[in-house]
Amino acid sequence: MFKLGFAVLSFAALAAWAHPVGFTFTIGNPVASQDFHFKTAAFVFRTESCADPAKAQISATAEGIVKGTRQSVPLRVMAASKPGIFAVNQSWSPEGAWVVILHGICGNESAGAIVPMGPQGFLRESSKFYPRPATDAEIDASLKAMARDIK
Repeated sequence: MFKLGFAVLSFAALAAWAHPVGFTFTIGNPVASQDFHFKTAAFVFRTESCADPAKAQISATAEGIVKGTRQSVPLRVMAASKPGIFAVNQSWSPEGAWVVILHGICGNESAGAIVPMGPQGFLRESSKFYPRPATDAEIDASLKAMARDIK
């Protein structure tokens, strides 16, 4: 009985590991897209666990604090020729502290991300990923942390 229970538990753990939990994003450097048109992008990202990535609805906004004033800049999300791969160009001010907010819908699932932007580009280690849109409180906390870090 112990061996059977262990085998079932091991299989369940392996199955959970093999199948990511829900729709989400993965971010990377523009070179990772292998798309010439994205070479000057701030970053690229792909959708994960989306049954039909060509039908995913993605939006992005840059939220920043420049000279003490909060700013919001809607961003154009560019789709690659390969479904599920996207890029965001920097269209926000180079001054101040900024985070990029990603929001996506795939079927009945949604995903969100907060991607802090440093002087040298996106900060992968500080990025946060959610199985839902990021809340205003989460965005404010990330933006305040960026503002503190650049002083």
